[in-house]
Amino acid sequence: MQTPSRQLVSSPIRDRLCGALLAAAAAMPVAAAEPRVPYVPTPQAVVDRILEIGRVGSNDYLIDLGSGDGRIVITAAKNFGTRGFGVDIDPELIEESNENARRTSVADRVAFYQRDLFDTSLAEATVITMYLAPHVNLELRPRLLALKPGTRIVSHDFSMDAWQPDQHVVVEALNKFGRAGGRSDVYLWIVPARVAGRWTWESAVGGRAHSYEIVLQQRYQVLSGTARIGGRLVKLDQARVRGDELRVEFTIDINGARVKHALTGKVDGDDVFGTAMLSGERLQSQGDWTARRVTRTAVATDETRRRQFLPHPPVLPH
Repeated sequence: MQTPSRQLVSSPIRDRLCGALLAAAAAMPVAAAEPRVPYVPTPQAVVDRILEIGRVGSNDYLIDLGSGDGRIVITAAKNFGTRGFGVDIDPELIEESNENARRTSVADRVAFYQRDLFDTSLAEATVITMYLAPHVNLELRPRLLALKPGTRIVSHDFSMDAWQPDQHVVVEALNKFGRAGGRSDVYLWIVPARVAGRWTWESAVGGRAHSYEIVLQQRYQVLSGTARIGGRLVKLDQARVRGDELRVEFTIDINGARVKHALTGKVDGDDVFGTAMLSGERLQSQGDWTARRVTRTAVATDETRRRQFLPHPPVLPH
């Protein structure tokens, strides 16, 4: 038997109206906390928007945390051929979800498991969807940030505090909370590559070789830093990482003229490969850009808690 707080953390918490009930249940003895936590299904219009904003397709592996009746995973499998699974603590909802998958002929691509979401490996996911309480999102945040860069995370109604979303849309759902209807917020995050540190490369500009250095500070997907050529140091005009795609812009004097640098590339560990566009009064050029990270520094986050997690995902039925 799980503790009340553990059960509540993993249940399909579905809206702000549940908050008072959850707080009361957490204070009850174990025996009194066993009944199902109130469940509010995600309206189909919101499901469709979640899959759209997450750009879910046939090559994705989708994991739904707090999967309820399974409609997100099942819709993705039915409409796009997506594979994946859902987890929920409620055995009745798991039984219903697997039956729904069989009835819609997608049981060969999806499955549902009665499991605490904190005991579920997320490593195989390319997309994660969730409809959880705010404090659960925050407790999951360290795990989500540790996933492969480019993994898409879509949350219904609740954000992740200091980790700002890459996209946020509002859906008016007429059948949310039954007949009452209401607004649904859908948030998208793309797990950023860890790019903090000092990067260097060599490049010829105006017929002369130059040694470059950029130093990046990182807070989630937001970057800041400096660029240096020889003894000249400037602040970056723009820097951002989206998944494994890095973009950096700065303007600096080269050979007596101001030259704007727009660098874009794909991060692969301590290397980045991409394109450099240079522009100035006497210079317009585009060419390959390759840089190497020579010093790593820590990424700034608000994470203070850590947990142990299972190393392997469940195996889907064949």
